[in-house]
Amino acid sequence: MRDEIRADARSVSATAAVIAEEPRRRAGLIVTTLALCGIVVSLQQTLMLPLLPELPAILDTSADSASWLVTATLLTGAVATPTVSRLADMYGKRRMMVVALAVSVLGSLVGAFSQAVPVLIGARALQGVGMALIPVGIAIMRDELPRERLPLGVALMSATLAIGAGAGPPLSGVIYEHLDWHAIFWLTGLVGVALLVAVLAVLPESQVVTGGVFDTRGAVLLSAAVTALLLTLSKATQWGWTSPLTLGLAASGLLLLAVWAPLELRTPSPLVDLRVAARRGVLLVNVASLLAGFAMFVNMLLTTLFLQMPLSSGYGLGLDAVETGLWMVPNAAAFGLMAPISARLTRQFGPVTTLLAGAAVMSASYAGRVLLSDNLTQVVLGSVAVSIGTALAYGAMPTLIMRAVPVTETASANGLNVLIRSIGTSTASATTAAVTSAWVVTASADSVPSLAGLHLMFWAASVTAFCAAVVAVPMLRMRDFAEEADRSGTGRASRTATVVRGRVLDAEADPIRTAVVTVLNPDGTPVDWAQADSMGQFAVAIPRAAEYLVVTTADGWRPRSRIMMLGEAVALPPLVLRERLTLAGTITDAKGRPASNALVVLTRQSGEAVDSIRTDHEGRYEIPRPTNGRYVLTIVALDGSIGARTVTVWEAARSADLVLGTPIL
Repeated sequence: MRDEIRADARSVSATAAVIAEEPRRRAGLIVTTLALCGIVVSLQQTLMLPLLPELPAILDTSADSASWLVTATLLTGAVATPTVSRLADMYGKRRMMVVALAVSVLGSLVGAFSQAVPVLIGARALQGVGMALIPVGIAIMRDELPRERLPLGVALMSATLAIGAGAGPPLSGVIYEHLDWHAIFWLTGLVGVALLVAVLAVLPESQVVTGGVFDTRGAVLLSAAVTALLLTLSKATQWGWTSPLTLGLAASGLLLLAVWAPLELRTPSPLVDLRVAARRGVLLVNVASLLAGFAMFVNMLLTTLFLQMPLSSGYGLGLDAVETGLWMVPNAAAFGLMAPISARLTRQFGPVTTLLAGAAVMSASYAGRVLLSDNLTQVVLGSVAVSIGTALAYGAMPTLIMRAVPVTETASANGLNVLIRSIGTSTASATTAAVTSAWVVTASADSVPSLAGLHLMFWAASVTAFCAAVVAVPMLRMRDFAEEADRSGTGRASRTATVVRGRVLDAEADPIRTAVVTVLNPDGTPVDWAQADSMGQFAVAIPRAAEYLVVTTADGWRPRSRIMMLGEAVALPPLVLRERLTLAGTITDAKGRPASNALVVLTRQSGEAVDSIRTDHEGRYEIPRPTNGRYVLTIVALDGSIGARTVTVWEAARSADLVLGTPIL
């Protein structure tokens, strides 16, 4: 009998071990599949770069026309990223990942069969759509991975951009030396097909989808603005920084952004939720991403120059394209090896500390490279040191974004972050081209970039990385990055998750655009939150139908908290905020008599007028409570008496009385 009991116990333990092992295997498959997708996408960006000097002869075209094979991928990647990532939040992340990967594979196949330059440019443009896989893949990880494995998955996904960038040049050189150059397209196409099958087989479709109507107008305007600005940055060196075309494109891009932003604030289900993007936590991470993108790409560009410049330049090492590519591999290896370390630092000390440490390492490494770039060892080690800092910073930023945005906006928020990072890299490319064109020396009858110009770019990158660290410092005390609840566990929650939609209205059934809805479990642990759009609509993700604590707040309104039953089959009534907070008070003269019909004006201390009203017959006034801050309250009575006082609005409501002085004669 005892033997049977022991056997049963061993059987139960073995079964439990198998059950526990299954989620780990599944999480590993998801991370591996997504990371491979990221590497292939990055390879598509860089495989053509080493061939640029050869393409004019291969294709019988000009160097300017051949450069569009790189520019087209950059442009479509930047345009597709916010659009595809927003569609992923609305209609399904795996679905949009399949679409983006299929378009990218189509581009590879078109390029493999073509020799015509316009068709090849179109093929490269199709390949650029694959860039959207990075933010969508990170969003899938948030839905599917257990919380303790999420930092590692995110760090690996972020590292794939640099891994592919480092592996692309040497791989391209080997292919070009031993095979027809079309084999570059065949390689990415065939691997893309295999990954397409893997995505369909391995990745589940998340139930966290918001639905709704896609913001086509916003997508068109943002795409046009981004295209104009990136063309300005990528082509200004060829066209001239002061040429009418360059200035016209720059002005058009800025004008389109000025038109796009207010339209997004008034659009239900906007392409980019600017209210969320403007939150301090999200805004600071995006600024840090812009700066880190600049500093990262300077490392790639200048290291290549040091390796390839002729020995007669006084600093160059005279390596060919294949040798240069091979010596860039340690950069890619550093990103891959640092991903687990970045994840561990994030788990132990938080993503803000990881970002701060990474930016500091980048800044110090660039400063060191000014003094230590005399031989191959110093150049490679200096480049790897910068890459180590970049890997730390890049691994932390998506985690910070996810901790500061709602679950239902994970893909679109990371898409915006990737777009801003690509603007940083494009700015680095344009700045480096401008500096190396202006600071030249003559070496063997040829003009080459001077060492002083390269040192200037090292210092610029060091200062930029230092600024990224400075931007990270205020995040240390911010609550935007509090660790979220484990939504996925073993992955089961993502398959049963439900998106609950509702509206926040006032007593007159008008939408409250500034409302924020927070959902918590009854024990106080966070579940999700959402910012209401221009129609007062919101969407939150919950793991299952149950009772939740729903907290509704809006600037200028008394908050409301309720325990509510939330679920897919439960009709959610409108969340109504009935009591508008006010700034009120009584105005009297020097003798204590009420000042009726007196003009009450509220201005900010910075000078802007906020509101004005007249007092009633008892000298009372009441105006909607403004946002938190310091104001000046000014009173002008009918007899000419004037009074003023400062008012600090911080708490829920505020009363401010005032006694007028002597009348003005």
